[in-house]
Amino acid sequence: MPDAGERAYAYTKACGIIGKSFVGRRISALSGLRSLNELDRLVFPELKRELPGRELLVDLEGRIVKRAVGQILSVINSYAKPPELLVRQLRSYEYGDLKTCLHYLAGGKKTPPALCDIGRFRTVRFEAFPDLAAMLTGTEFDFILAGNIKAIETGKFDLPALETELDLRYYTALTKSLRHLLGEDRAFAERILAEEISLRNCVWAFRLRTYYKKDSAETKKHLMDIKMRVGLEKIPGDLPAHKREGPREKKIALAAEALESLELPLDARAPWRFWRWEKFLNPEKPGEMWQAEPRYFQNAASEYLYQLAIHCFHNMPFAVSTVFCYIKLKQFEEDLLTSIAEGLGLGMPGRDVFELLEVKL
Repeated sequence: MPDAGERAYAYTKACGIIGKSFVGRRISALSGLRSLNELDRLVFPELKRELPGRELLVDLEGRIVKRAVGQILSVINSYAKPPELLVRQLRSYEYGDLKTCLHYLAGGKKTPPALCDIGRFRTVRFEAFPDLAAMLTGTEFDFILAGNIKAIETGKFDLPALETELDLRYYTALTKSLRHLLGEDRAFAERILAEEISLRNCVWAFRLRTYYKKDSAETKKHLMDIKMRVGLEKIPGDLPAHKREGPREKKIALAAEALESLELPLDARAPWRFWRWEKFLNPEKPGEMWQAEPRYFQNAASEYLYQLAIHCFHNMPFAVSTVFCYIKLKQFEEDLLTSIAEGLGLGMPGRDVFELLEVKL
C-alpha cells in the first residue's frame, strides 16, 4: 500500500491539475466557443498552430488525448509502486489502441494508427503492427492468437464479438484489482465501478435493441456478465471467529439491470417505473408517443457518473479511490473536449454541442 507521503503528494498533484481542468465550474468556458482555433488557444495557450480546419481537428484531438494521458501518468507516477486499480484504469488506453489496431487490420491497413503513450505500463508491442502474433505473444491478450490469426489479419472475423470480449476482460480485471484494497481506498471506486458497468450494459442493451433490432437472446451475448464482490469490511482481528457476525461481503450481478430491461417495452414508459435506472430514461412529451432513446439514456448516465466522481474526489483526500476519481474526471474532460472539437469542426457552436450531449452548465 502507498505510504502517507505518496498519498499526500499524489492528491496535491491531482488537485492542482483538476483546478486547471475543464471540469466543474470551468466547463462553462467551453460553451461560448465558436471555432477550433478558439478551443486550441483555450486548452493549449502556449502553442500556436496555423493549420487548415480538417488538419487542425485531427491534430487537436491527438493533443487532447496526449494531454489527458500525460496528466494521468504524472499522478500515477507519484507512487513508487502504483496500486493495480490505477494501473488498470490507465491501461484502458492500451485496450482502446488494440481495438483500433484490430479495426485497421479488418480494413486491410498496414500502417499503424496513432497510439497513446502510457510509458512503462504498456504491454502490447504495437511497434510490431501488423504482425499480431509479435504484438500479443506473452501478454494478457494472447488469447486472441488462439483463434484463426489469418482470419483476424485479413479482417474475416467477428470484430464486435472480439471487442465485447476485450471489454469483459478489461472490466473483470478492474473489479478484481479492488480486492487488494480495503476501507477508504476501496469505497468510492467500488461504487463508481459497479454502477459504471451496470450502466454500460444497459446502454448496450438499448442500442442493440433500438438501432440493430436484436432480440433478447442475441443482446445477452454482448453484455458483460460480471459478478462483483462489494461491501467488504475489515473485521476486528481481536474477535474470535464465532463472534464475527454478518457477512463480510456480498456478490452482485452487474448485468442484472440490463437483463431486466430486455423484458420491458421500448414504446411504453409506464412499465419502466420500478426499474433501477428509470430516472435516466427520456421523459414523456404531451401528445407524442414515447420511444426509448439510447442516446438520451447514455448522456444522462454519463452525467450521473461524472457528478458522482466530482463528489467523491473531494470527500476522501489521500485515498486510492480519490485518484481513481481523478482519472475518471480527466477521461470525462478528454471525451468532452474531443466532442466539442468535433462539433466545432462541423460548424456547431459550443453551446449547441452541450445541448446535444445534455451537459449541464
